[in-house]
Order: sequence, then structure tokens, then C-alpha cells
Amino acid sequence: MSASLAKINMNDPVLKHLGYDFVQINQNLTVGQALASIRNNPTVGRIIYFYVVDHEGRLCGVVPTRRLLLSPLETPVAEIMVRNVVTIHESATVLEACELFATHRLLAFPIVDHKRRIVGVVDVQLYTEGRSELEAAERSDDLFQLIGVHLAEAQQADPLSAFRGRFPWLLCNIAGGILAALIAGIFEEELKRTVALALFVPVVLGLAESVSIQSVSLALQLIHAQTPTVALLVSKLKRELLTGLFLGLASAACVAIAALLWLRDPRLALCLLAGITGGVTAAAMVGMAMPNVLRLFRRNPQVAAGPIALACADMITLVAYFSLARWLT
Repeated sequence: MSASLAKINMNDPVLKHLGYDFVQINQNLTVGQALASIRNNPTVGRIIYFYVVDHEGRLCGVVPTRRLLLSPLETPVAEIMVRNVVTIHESATVLEACELFATHRLLAFPIVDHKRRIVGVVDVQLYTEGRSELEAAERSDDLFQLIGVHLAEAQQADPLSAFRGRFPWLLCNIAGGILAALIAGIFEEELKRTVALALFVPVVLGLAESVSIQSVSLALQLIHAQTPTVALLVSKLKRELLTGLFLGLASAACVAIAALLWLRDPRLALCLLAGITGGVTAAAMVGMAMPNVLRLFRRNPQVAAGPIALACADMITLVAYFSLARWLT
């Protein structure tokens, strides 16, 4: 773990950066027996936590140094250990380990296998070394990656290399534009009957895209500090659903009132009210879900989340808007 974090690939397996100088204590020992065992088998490295294991070597708990030193010698170790131990699975990446350090503020984490046996530890050095450089890079990267451009590629002096790095993500926008045209073609009759529908397409799409990119930005910040799980994703989506609904209603009300005062068409105003509300709500959900889903599948959420979320938001919003127009006209 001596390499600077700035030089570490954050997608590296955490196993590459393990420390093996850690102390294990059998849960059946007393405090006195545990201290004698530690003295008889001293570790070379620094001791941060004492890990308690059963007779099969499976992690059962952790004993803070203060408790071990101050407890009576006849006290069983099992009585003073903390049973809820935060662990890192051996399949985790360096980024996931750093996220746990940021979330739990502990000095070290045990790395465990599928049987919960300790294979090594990572200490806070992995997180703190080069932290300022990493945070500065992440802030710049997030800005570029939301629009589908990786910072390292954007800085390439070679125009051909820059093209290869940036063009693939423009394909999301191209595909989205073509699908938008196809959707408009499907609802051609509604557009002919109510030409005013087309006048408000830019604002309908603009609102959905703005909310979607806000949600993507928020999701990217949150997954820097928390490892995504299905349960956590469901919780975030519930909150974002309400937020998107409030944003959609407020935005839709403004546009619908303006349309009613301008064109005096109640059906168009109702279509805008419902279409924008539904589209913005869906866009918020997609924007929050996309980075988390990509991370769950161990893909880089920063590069792909923005373009994909924008394309999805456009499609969902147009379908909702034109479908309502078909029903109301």
C-alpha cells in the first residue's frame, strides 16, 4: 500500500493493496489470554484493530485497543468485542474501499472471502494518500463525463484521438434524435390537428433534460461516498420520485399557464401540465437510476450515465407528451 493513490487505478482489485500484518484473537480466549498471545506472537506492522475469529477462522467481531487494554483480565473477549464489523469483500475495487472509508470514518477494514475469513486488511493510508489530487481530478472528470467526454481523452493533443474518445458518446445523442423524429412521425396526425403542440416541444424536452442531468450529477456525487446496493437504489428512487414530481408540477404549471394565456386552448394547457409533470418525474428517476445501475454492474457510471440518461429522458417525455395529446385532441 505504498503507492500513491493518485497513481492507483481506482478500478483495481483491492487485493492488490492488502496489508497482512493484522492480529487475530480467538473468541474463546479471555482478555488476559489474548494479551499473552499477542505478546508471544508480535506483529511487525502497526496494530489498529484486534479481529476476533472463531475456531474455523471466520470473523466474529473486532476489539478496539482501548477495550482490550482496560478490561479485566478474566473477561471473555466475546463479551467486549463489537459484533457488527464493516468488512470489504475480496472482489471489491479500490474505489469501493475508498467509499467505505469516506462513509464510516474507520482506520482500517478487514478484507474477507466468501466464508468470511480474513485475507488481509486495508488501512486508511489507501484513502488518504493523494486524496487532494484525486478529488480535484474527480471534480474535473465529472463535469466532462456528464457530456460523454473523459478528461484524459479531452486533453489529448491529437485530433484523431480526441475524435475517437468523444464521438462514440455523440452516437447516444444521434440515436436519441432519430428516435425522437420517429416518435414525432408516429404522432403526425396529432401534430397536424394541433400545430401548437410542436411549439412547446423544445421547452418540454429542455425541462426533462435539465432535471435528468441534475439527478445524474447528484447520483454521481452520492456513489462516491456509498457503495450502491439494490435496497439503497430503491430508497434513492423513492425520494427522487417525489422530488421529480414536485419539480414537474411546478414547471408544468408555469408553462401551462403561459400557454393558456397565449393560445387560450385549455386542452393544450392540460396536455402540457400532465406531459411535463410526467416527463420530468420520469427524467429524474432515470437520471438517478442510471449511474447506480451502471455501478451495480461494475461499469464506469461517469462516462456513460449522462448521454444515456438524456436520450432516455427525451424518449419517455416525448411519448408521454404526444400520447396525452392524442387522448385529449
